Amino acid sequence: MSRILVVDDEPAIGWSLRELLGEDGHDVEVAGSVEAAVETCGRFVPDALLLDVRLEDRDGIEALPDLKARAPAARVIVMTAFGDLATAVRAMEGGAFDYLVKPFDLERVSSVVARALATRPPDDSTVPVAAPTAEGRLVGGSAPMQDVFKRIALAAPTDLPVLITGPTGTGKDLAARAIHANSPRRDRPFLATSLAARAPGVIESELFGHVRGAFTSATGDRAGLFELADGGTLLLDEIGEAPPDVQAKLLRVLEAREITPVGAAMPRPIDVRVVAATNRDLDAAVAAGTFRADLFHRLNGFPLGMPTLAERLDDLPALVAWFLSSAAEPRPPITEAFLAALRARPWPGNVRELKHAVAYAAVLARGAPLAPEHLPATSTAAGHAHGGPTARARIEAAVRAWVAEQWPAESTGENDLHSRLLAVVESILFDEALARTEGNRTVAARLLGLDRATLRSRLDR
Repeated sequence: MSRILVVDDEPAIGWSLRELLGEDGHDVEVAGSVEAAVETCGRFVPDALLLDVRLEDRDGIEALPDLKARAPAARVIVMTAFGDLATAVRAMEGGAFDYLVKPFDLERVSSVVARALATRPPDDSTVPVAAPTAEGRLVGGSAPMQDVFKRIALAAPTDLPVLITGPTGTGKDLAARAIHANSPRRDRPFLATSLAARAPGVIESELFGHVRGAFTSATGDRAGLFELADGGTLLLDEIGEAPPDVQAKLLRVLEAREITPVGAAMPRPIDVRVVAATNRDLDAAVAAGTFRADLFHRLNGFPLGMPTLAERLDDLPALVAWFLSSAAEPRPPITEAFLAALRARPWPGNVRELKHAVAYAAVLARGAPLAPEHLPATSTAAGHAHGGPTARARIEAAVRAWVAEQWPAESTGENDLHSRLLAVVESILFDEALARTEGNRTVAARLLGLDRATLRSRLDR
C-alpha cells in the first residue's frame, strides 16, 4: 500500500480522488491548501502527490519546493482546470512527473498514479543533491531544527566558509549539502571527503593534486578535490584530523584562493566554497596547540551547530515516517508505544543510530505495527564511548518503555500500574541480591535494608 496526498481546495474532487485511490488499495489523505499539505507531510510522508495549481492560499507549482522538501522522493502529478503551455512547462520544470487537465477521466488518474509509483526511486538516494529546496533532506520541525534551517538559509547565498559542528550522526553532511543546494553554486560540483579516513601521507595530494614535476606537461597530472570542485563546494569532514602541514596549506587556500599541487612550482587559482565539519572541540584543540588558531578563525566564518537527537525529540514522528518512507512494503504503522520507547532511549549515535534502529524494527515487524520489542538492544559499549547513559538513565528508559507498553491501564481494566511495576522491579532486585550473596537471605536482607522476615514474605508473595 502506497501513501498518496491529494492537495485540492475543491471538496468534491478531494472526496472523489480519496474514494478512487482508496479502492485501488492506497492510503490517501486530502489537504485543502499548501499550508495544510506541508503540515500533513510532517506526519504522513507521501509516495505520490496530486497537486492542484490554483489553490486559495498559494500557487501549487510555486509551492513545489516546499512540498518536495517535506517529501523529496514523492512523485508529483499536477492537476489544473486551466491547462496551457506555460503552466505545463512550469510544472515539468518544477519536477512534476505528469500533468492532468480537469475535468479528467478517473481511469486516467488511476493509470497515471500507478505509473508514477512504479517508476518511483526505491529510496531517497537518487534525489538530486542540488535540488533547490529550502531544507534539503534534513527532516524536522522542532525549534532547534528551525534554527538550523534559518542559519542554512542565511549562509547559503553567501560565499563565507561554514564550520558545522555537532556529535556524530547529527546530520552535518546533510546540512553541508543543503547549503550547497540553496546556493548560487548549486549547478556546480559538490564534493566531500573525510580527513579522518585518509592516510596522513596522501591527504595533501588528495586535496591539492599532484604533478609529475615542475617543468613537465599536464599529461599524467592528477587533479585534487579543490580543482575537481572548481566553481562549487567542497566539504572537509573531520577537519580536526588535518595534519599540521595540511592545515598550513588550507589556510593559504582560504586566504589567497589558490592551490599549489604537490610537485608544482606555481600556484593555481581556484574558486571553491569550503564547508568544514567536525565532532571535535576545536576551541580545545586550539588551546592544546594541535589546531591552528588562524585556520580555525578562517573556517569559522559562519558557525552552524547541529543539535543532538536528545535535543529534538519532537522530531521523532517525522523522522520515523521519513525513514519508513524508503522501507520495503508493507510499511508498518507507527504506534505511540514505539515512539515513547524511542523518546526514552539515550541515542548516543543520534539520527544515524535512529535510522538504523527504525530499519531494524521495520524488518522485524514484517508489516505489523511497530512496538518497543522490535527495537534493537542498546549498546552499552557505544553508550560509554560517547559519554553514554548512566545506570539511572538506563533504568528511566526501561521504566518509560514499560509504562508506554501498559498505557492506558483503563483499557485493560487493570488499574494497578504501581503495584505491577514494583512487582517486576522487586523480583529482579531480590534475585540479584540473593545471587550475589549466594542465597544468604540474612545478608541479602541487610544489604537491601529490610529485615529477614519482610524479605521472606515478599519472596513468598
